[in-house]
Amino acid sequence: MALAEILMLGRMLPLVETSLDKQFTVHRATAADVAALPADLCARVQAVAGGPHIPVNAALIDRLPSLEIVANFGVGYDSVDARYCATKGICVTNTPDVLSEEVADTAMGLLLMAARELPAAERYLRAGQWVAKGPFPLTRATLRGRKLGILGLGRIGKAIARRAEAFGLEIHYHGRSRQPDVAYRYHETLLGMAEACDTLMVVAPGGASTKGIVNAEVLQALGPEGIVVNVGRGTVIDEPALVKALQDGTILSAGLDVFEDEPRVPQALIDLEHVVLLPHVGSASQHTRNAMGQLVVDNLLSWFQNGKPVTPVAETPFVRKV
Repeated sequence: MALAEILMLGRMLPLVETSLDKQFTVHRATAADVAALPADLCARVQAVAGGPHIPVNAALIDRLPSLEIVANFGVGYDSVDARYCATKGICVTNTPDVLSEEVADTAMGLLLMAARELPAAERYLRAGQWVAKGPFPLTRATLRGRKLGILGLGRIGKAIARRAEAFGLEIHYHGRSRQPDVAYRYHETLLGMAEACDTLMVVAPGGASTKGIVNAEVLQALGPEGIVVNVGRGTVIDEPALVKALQDGTILSAGLDVFEDEPRVPQALIDLEHVVLLPHVGSASQHTRNAMGQLVVDNLLSWFQNGKPVTPVAETPFVRKV
């Protein structure tokens, strides 16, 4: 029996590449290759595997008439036009759950670093300033008494909330609807939550519906002791408004793992000593990335062997047509 043919967009983890090569006929393509894919290859491709850096948009989908499934590496799948896939009967899968704890750890690390200025304190020591100038200045911020508003109380948001509770923070949340299984205070609007809190944890997915929703008004509502942490998508925050709020003292600090135009980070953010910046490493441990990669493989194997994906996204709850 002929092996199903997969288009792999970009390089993937060795675990993924080795596993897929054993089970499928794999065709690899870089971002530069996509526009020039031969028509005969496009006609045979039944699955796409890839991450967020090469979009699976309507234009590409229309060139793949035999496409059945898109296996996305990552819990966020805004680089895949899932709604368009749904109209075509194409299943889209992602890699939820296996990265929730890792990203939640990173989120709390960013909050601690931003509040207590830990990166600046380390730079102070490494530069010999402890000897030359004495102790590092007392930090203005603390986690004591803070009210944490979580934007996006999904799997990762709940994992962050559990950790934040252990730190003694009061938890609030905002999302599309109230969740009956949690006791945290729900806010109908993001602005209302920002007005009630001094710390904003952004865990919301990207896409048109969330683009720039953390805007100047929301940042103003957090107040001068405000701290913003983003482990969701960079597009959720109005980046110029955030830069201005940090420069003007509208808010106190920020801890950012994601940015609007990765890997290009605005120089204005880099120049701010009181901001913590990470290069999108929220889930970037070998353990967690391997688990994510295995889920990509499992989704493809399950689709072609059993007719059902392991983790389909909400827009495409499909089974394979035999």
